[in-house]
Amino acid sequence: MSVQQKSDVNTPSNASFKNAWWAFNGHVHTVVSSQFLPVANVDCNRIEIPTTDNDFLELDVVKGDFDKPVVAIFHGLEGSSERFYVRNLMATLYEHGISSVAMNFRGCGRRINDQPRFYHSGETNDYFTLFDWINEHYPTRELFAVGFSLGGNALIKSLGEAQLSHPVKRAVAVSPPYDLKRGSINLQKGFNRVYELRFMRTLKKKLALKREQYPELPNFSGSTLYDFDDQITAPVHGFNNADHYYESCSSKGFLSSVQTPLLLIHSKEDTLTPLAYAPFSVIEDNEYIQSIFTEKGGHVGFISSPRNWLNQTIVRWLMQD
Repeated sequence: MSVQQKSDVNTPSNASFKNAWWAFNGHVHTVVSSQFLPVANVDCNRIEIPTTDNDFLELDVVKGDFDKPVVAIFHGLEGSSERFYVRNLMATLYEHGISSVAMNFRGCGRRINDQPRFYHSGETNDYFTLFDWINEHYPTRELFAVGFSLGGNALIKSLGEAQLSHPVKRAVAVSPPYDLKRGSINLQKGFNRVYELRFMRTLKKKLALKREQYPELPNFSGSTLYDFDDQITAPVHGFNNADHYYESCSSKGFLSSVQTPLLLIHSKEDTLTPLAYAPFSVIEDNEYIQSIFTEKGGHVGFISSPRNWLNQTIVRWLMQD
């Protein structure tokens, strides 16, 4: 698939997003989308596939037309394949006859995973396990990918790591964190602390369950996501500390190496993963990367008029010639 010049790419302009009149700031877009708007009822087939380290991944599969692409979908921090943004995208893809496979990160599905490890913002081995599975089961189909938030960060990292050998032909990252350390600290500020407390509640619950299997896992004594990453995520996954983890896995360090057509969709009102942390010069200089940075919207939540702007934009961009 050839790369189009930035001026020629067939995407909506940054001004094309029209928010609903009552969605007056980023928090409204984020919270209402997550908690109150309808979630599509998608007919998924839940399956498990093995990993190379004797664990498993839970997938939700929606089969579309046999002659159209397959889209791999990756959720965000403490999300799952059942989150509104995943389900609604899968429904929109299916309306266009496009198959999709949504992966649950380890421990984010319907049962806890087997190994002592969890998932994190830079875990890409599981991504390639999924890509291999899709290519094995759909060998004649083009493979696309969409990642939301943390899932977008790891998707960008995988693109930068594999470069021209990456199996995905076109990708989208929605509201990714570009700088994991600044993003983690940002969660401690103002209303963002409400989001952080929700993340911490489920993370601590999963750690307690995991410690029943593996009592040698570290104890957690902190109160913030930074603390959790420093005390749990980093040592469990082979990093020295939170700063080492953040520096090694932040998508900002991989954007310059991306050689797959990639669309970034991000709101300037996103308070969880601020767009201000993006490396704009790197994005602008990479001919493979396009961007839609909207004036309004939230974190993976874009309440639009007319409705479903985000998913229609993703489908339109993925399916362009």
